[in-house]
Amino acid sequence: MVKRVAIIGAGVSGLASIRCCLEEGLEPTCFERSNDVGGLWQFSDHTEEGRASIYQSVFTNSSKEMMCFPDFPYPEDYPSYMHQSKLQEYIKTFALKKNLLRYIQFETLVSSIKKCPSFLVTGQWEIVSEKDGKQESAIFDAVMICSGHHVYPNLPTDSFPGLDQFQGRYLHSRDYKGPGGFQGKRVLVIGLGNSGCDIAVELSRLAAQVIISTRSGSWVMSRVWDDGYPWDMVYVTRFASFLRNALPSFVSDWLYVKKMNTWFKHENYGLMPLNGTLRKEPVFNDELPSRILCGTVSIKPSVKEFTETSAIFENGTMFEAIDFVIFATGYGYAYPFLDDSIIKSRNNEVTLYKGIFPPLMEKPTLAVIGLVQSLGAAIPTADLQARWAVKVFSNSCTLPTTNEMMDDIDEKMGKKLKHGFGQSQTLQTDYITYMDELGSFIGAKPNIPRLFLTDPQLALEVYFGPCSPYQFRLMGPGKWDGARNAILTQWDRTVKPTRTRAVGEAKRPQPFYNLLKMLLLPVLVLAVLLTFY
Repeated sequence: MVKRVAIIGAGVSGLASIRCCLEEGLEPTCFERSNDVGGLWQFSDHTEEGRASIYQSVFTNSSKEMMCFPDFPYPEDYPSYMHQSKLQEYIKTFALKKNLLRYIQFETLVSSIKKCPSFLVTGQWEIVSEKDGKQESAIFDAVMICSGHHVYPNLPTDSFPGLDQFQGRYLHSRDYKGPGGFQGKRVLVIGLGNSGCDIAVELSRLAAQVIISTRSGSWVMSRVWDDGYPWDMVYVTRFASFLRNALPSFVSDWLYVKKMNTWFKHENYGLMPLNGTLRKEPVFNDELPSRILCGTVSIKPSVKEFTETSAIFENGTMFEAIDFVIFATGYGYAYPFLDDSIIKSRNNEVTLYKGIFPPLMEKPTLAVIGLVQSLGAAIPTADLQARWAVKVFSNSCTLPTTNEMMDDIDEKMGKKLKHGFGQSQTLQTDYITYMDELGSFIGAKPNIPRLFLTDPQLALEVYFGPCSPYQFRLMGPGKWDGARNAILTQWDRTVKPTRTRAVGEAKRPQPFYNLLKMLLLPVLVLAVLLTFY
């Protein structure tokens, strides 16, 4: 019987795991190497080995109503998109209100996690931790790894011939903290992800020239969509998810490109050709297109090679007299305290059932929380992952057979490769599909037909409105009595901080009505064709 659970990391995944263990009657012990909660969102003006790192100017890409703990809405006066300091404030408040700090051992490094000799029978783990130079060993019935995936930078120096001869300075985006020291400099940013775009835009205000080098391009999306509402309040809905899955991809892509003028896709920007696919994960940046049009940022293809002072690109052009090269090339998955073969059980790839459980384990007593990435927010995803994991630990839920889990992993991998995610993004997934799948395992998936019969007002908001975290605390284990009201008032909290000068009633998005308007033109064209031919 699982009772004692070790949790590695006190970021949002770790805090969700502590809370879920308590809800399930388990005894959590969380090990955190820093002196505070927050993980990635705990800003420091210098990088620390083994810890995630962000730059000072980071804002969230998910809006507050979509990225809260499901039973803990943000204060209504918080802005929709928060500075990292505001989010850290919320995380600390959550930990205090839920009384989670007492279960955390701060400034404690986990150096080893190994199966006990009796693992085949007990499923237990030996955890070796270190604090103030003293090591301590303890036995736990289960382990939840919540240390994230923004810790170990991917710095592909071997992929760039001549970099060893380059006389300027190069660094990974992990080491970037702010624009100080870049005044009047010539900067090359390699990578068109969120960090690369943020850094390029920030530096473009004071650097002499900023160029972004990208291998494959990307869709660039604004945080602001219909009627000034956050993108995810409009896009991440069950109705929109149904359209994306039910319609042929070229039709659903056309509908959303047509509907949302905030997709910056044209090849004139050098970002993504017109035949690019919407299945590729977008980049969120409100300013990049305008910086490109103003000439302060330029887009170039891959770097072919470096010289002592310059970069030569694949198209033969050159960027000369470079002062800095910033590699915004992402992170690798690494858990130095754990045998690699447990997580990467096949071809050195991360192999996890539903992105959580190693499928080849004799006992399902280890879970990885917060590793899956999607267009949805991390906090509600981690919360639902942890809720399922603790029920597996307590035998309230059971996993399929090893063969069934491996087949599921292969099927998901095939779909991701088909949609262009590639091997480097093996843990990408569709947010609503994934959340519904996890919710169905524990009885927390919203029953839409039943809601339409019993509570039509709520059902309309659940289906056509944003798929907010509160939906997964509406019913089943862990049900929150305030979920219904939180869903019905989520638009009010969204506009509250912006209504500092009210000039009329706030206009809410009407996705179904907008879809009908979009379909009207092709229907008319089809009618004309049928009439004359």
